[in-house]
Amino acid sequence: MRQKIKMIAFDCDGTLLNDKKEMTAHTRNVLLRAMEQGIEVLPATGRPLTGVPKEVTALPGIRYALTSNGARIVDLKEQKVIYESTMPIHTAKQILDLFSQYDTYREVFIDGVGYSMASELEKAEEYVILPSMARYLKECRIGVQDLYEKLEKEKKQVDKVHALFKNISEKEKAFLQIKEIPNITATGAMENNIEVNALGVNKGIGLLKLGELLGIKREEIMACGDGMNDLEMIREAGLGVAMANAVQEVKDAADFVTDSNEKDGVAKAIEMFALV
Repeated sequence: MRQKIKMIAFDCDGTLLNDKKEMTAHTRNVLLRAMEQGIEVLPATGRPLTGVPKEVTALPGIRYALTSNGARIVDLKEQKVIYESTMPIHTAKQILDLFSQYDTYREVFIDGVGYSMASELEKAEEYVILPSMARYLKECRIGVQDLYEKLEKEKKQVDKVHALFKNISEKEKAFLQIKEIPNITATGAMENNIEVNALGVNKGIGLLKLGELLGIKREEIMACGDGMNDLEMIREAGLGVAMANAVQEVKDAADFVTDSNEKDGVAKAIEMFALV
């Protein structure tokens, strides 16, 4: 007899959302059915809170959001942070210094909000493959003249530092260099990006922490993802589901490989394993 699923977490880009960055009507209906059964459903994303699609957070029954790869978990109903693991400003500056050596689009997430260089945000199309990704960045990020000045002005710990590289070989070189910075965790969701969090931060740890707070066991958690920043979540969940479009490492770690994000893969997995 299969274990009853009490929590379902899903990545957004390349997982819940199709390549147009949209949630289909079918997927929406399946999520609603899951919540009607009392299942806790939530996004588990590398995005900052302000970047999580409103069509997701506005669904009746969505209460929690795991954001910035698990650096910040938010109770949407109470509008408060229930868990966070952030990095100091001086570490964020070190990371920005390293990214500045290459042709990159750079951003920092502070207190659930994404900030990027206004000059780089204007040409976001040069750093992404899908036009929908550039549109998402321009809609959800706040452009500033200087990220270093923004860090000093805010005087707050940083959720995540992120960069998109125009050149893949430069990204690979930077990824090796970034590991020399102490007390950080580095991963990525796309071929040309690097996402940096505080040491020990990942979606898997965040998901188990939320489960602990809600009294939900590991084996009662289902997680869906596609990129390397989903790997630990897929490994830690009682039922790890990889998308057909996932990177091979995620597929290898998963308990099940569903259809792609273009074919309602998340909805199909929920229907198969969670709905009664």
